[in-house]
Amino acid sequence: MKAIVTAMVANLQAKPDAASELVDEVLYGMTVDIVKEVNEAWVYVQTAYRYEGYCQKTDLLLDAAIASTWQREAQHVIRQSFADVLQQPRIQSTKRLTLVKGSFVKVMSLKDVPEEWSAIQLVSGQTGYVRTKWLQPKISVQALSEAQFRENVVETALSYLTAPYRWGGKSPLGIDCSGLCSMAYLFNGVYIFRDAKIVEGFPIVKIDQDQMQKGDLIYFPGHIALYMGDQLYIHSSLGGNEVTINSLDEKHPLFRQDLATTIVAVGTFFQEKPNI
Repeated sequence: MKAIVTAMVANLQAKPDAASELVDEVLYGMTVDIVKEVNEAWVYVQTAYRYEGYCQKTDLLLDAAIASTWQREAQHVIRQSFADVLQQPRIQSTKRLTLVKGSFVKVMSLKDVPEEWSAIQLVSGQTGYVRTKWLQPKISVQALSEAQFRENVVETALSYLTAPYRWGGKSPLGIDCSGLCSMAYLFNGVYIFRDAKIVEGFPIVKIDQDQMQKGDLIYFPGHIALYMGDQLYIHSSLGGNEVTINSLDEKHPLFRQDLATTIVAVGTFFQEKPNI
């Protein structure tokens, strides 16, 4: 059965216990599959990118029919770090809720809505209004050239620059290394594996480091970064406490020897064209 995330950010935990390890976050409007019901408060779920964990029922709308319709029709993504959804299309209006970057919403065609505003339908069925420039349509990777995809992925990652590090995080409130890379790809129509390793069945394949291009992924022991070109990479660094940029060039002021000397793999989306 499918369900929809209704919380701004729904935690996926390692155990059905709010004090257990945070393994992932699923954002508002994303759908999940209920693998099993654990008890009155918890379910075990699988995300669209096949990551699993325990989620509190209070963060979900458990309605398969609505979830299936929502999955088809919620074709826009919040691109602003934080977006207030208002009751009316004017800045003085009362807020319905706040959404974070990466949340899925359904845009509605309503009359007499000012151009700078968009009407959206929430999971609850309520109508809200956000600034039009804070939305982007979901991107199909097939519509992008390789060059454009690579540029987009880097630009998306850069939009999280200085976001604080959070283990298991995946929003501007806090994001970890694999969360940053997976969101950079998700915004551009590709689901990659959520953790810092290359896994068969996902659309990233290993290449030699000398083949690395902008938008490819760099893997270290327990860590992942996104290559920007010119020997620079962006990553959410536990050691640096936030999303930051470093260099593989030992002469560069942003060089990190601990990472530059411990690369275990480089992965790309473009070595072979996967079926997605």
